[in-house]
Amino acid sequence: MRLQEVLQGVHVSGGFDPLLDITDIAYDSRKACENTMFVCLSGARTDGHIFAKNAYDTGCRIFLCEKPIDVPDDAVILSCADTRAALAVCACNFFRHPYRDIKVIGITGTKGKTTTAHIVKAVLDHAGIPTGIIGTVGAAFCDKVLPTVNTTPESYELQKLLRMMADAGCKAAAIEVSSLGLKFHRVDGLQFDTAVFTNLSPDHIGTNEHDSFEEYAGWKKQLFAHCDYAVLNKDDPFSETIAQFCVCPKTTYGFAKDADVRLLTADRSKRDHQLGVACCAELCGEAFSFFLSLPGTVNAYNALAAAAVAKRFGVANETICEALANVHVKGRGEVVDTHTPYSVIIDYAHNGVSLKSIIETAKAYDHNRIIALYGSVGSRTEIRRKELGLVSGALCDLSILTSDDPEFEDPDQIIAEIARYVEQAGGKHVDIPDRAEAIRYALSIAEPGDILIFAGKGHEEFMKVRGEKLPFSEKKVIFEYLQETVKIRNSEFGIRN
Repeated sequence: MRLQEVLQGVHVSGGFDPLLDITDIAYDSRKACENTMFVCLSGARTDGHIFAKNAYDTGCRIFLCEKPIDVPDDAVILSCADTRAALAVCACNFFRHPYRDIKVIGITGTKGKTTTAHIVKAVLDHAGIPTGIIGTVGAAFCDKVLPTVNTTPESYELQKLLRMMADAGCKAAAIEVSSLGLKFHRVDGLQFDTAVFTNLSPDHIGTNEHDSFEEYAGWKKQLFAHCDYAVLNKDDPFSETIAQFCVCPKTTYGFAKDADVRLLTADRSKRDHQLGVACCAELCGEAFSFFLSLPGTVNAYNALAAAAVAKRFGVANETICEALANVHVKGRGEVVDTHTPYSVIIDYAHNGVSLKSIIETAKAYDHNRIIALYGSVGSRTEIRRKELGLVSGALCDLSILTSDDPEFEDPDQIIAEIARYVEQAGGKHVDIPDRAEAIRYALSIAEPGDILIFAGKGHEEFMKVRGEKLPFSEKKVIFEYLQETVKIRNSEFGIRN
């Protein structure tokens, strides 16, 4: 592609030959080479401007930057105000505006993005509308599964994935759109066919994230400035703010009497040992009953949002019901089939709101004890650890505190912070920094009717420790333990009040 085509819509200063051939765009200097344009991004931990010389040494001669760089005089240096915003526009140009060839569905909210996206994909796929997905669990389409780094990938990867999906025959793509994805211009250049709002509560506030809840909410709202149709949770007050902000047609869902897609009842239910929800609803004026193969009322909300999206795509009610009865989401309220008299749920819950939700979901089913195993990631504010501790201390019979991506922090210190709040809420806890050991302990003390909740890791199969991603799979630990004949002694770890 010619350089002038790549830069269309980007205001740059600096002379260049508009007919220069660009074969790729790179923002990682290790991927830069001859005929690529290297975009220097300023990040929280690294600055791409520092690595411009590295890109030059590998053959790159075209640079897009927002401050001076040290490269020889034969390089073409183009300057702009914001390289991250410019990268989004350039990527959209380079991959030939994928949103024109595939219906893009953006899903935002504090909770429920991943589950809603997977339900949307499951329903549309079942209806014969090939659909891709991009989000926390990765990217998937047409039997391909690709890893992603962020919930909402960097704009270059996002546009590339959408182009791959469109070229592979996908007619739609469900994308998780995070507040940071909006703030850091990862979805700039996209026009969304449909945008979905699930709910809003404080999260991602702190260093390298958002300065305040108001800023966090403000970025969430921005998705709805770039969509043709909005699907809003009527039961969440922030929907009113979004409705006033966006000018496109809208539909609402929830328990509210005036919701367009109205949930009448959502009752806990079991079908073939699967914890689920039996729901009655009104969908576009028609009675609509379905069984959802995911536990909890919160997932009924996610299913209703997906149903509203499906109606936008002309999917019949019967088809929606069939899909909802068989949907599964890795690491999101995932009930592990352990063949034991107790239940194990793996969930990505990593803050107070989401942990409270999954615990209350579990408590709604017949049970003996509720045991939650979790930690808190390193380099995050104390408020998250406080919320986690207070929630589990108040709602669980036992909290098993362990590691969850400690990075460069001392896991013992993180656990000690959470433990203070568990005790403040009157709860009992066991502290086991090694997560595999903690899981084995939880399984060793499980009694018939107990529900064990392993929270925080969800779908992830790694542990972030001191800048490294170390392989770690909760399911693997669970199944390996269940195959063992020797149990961990119950008295090995003391329970403290």
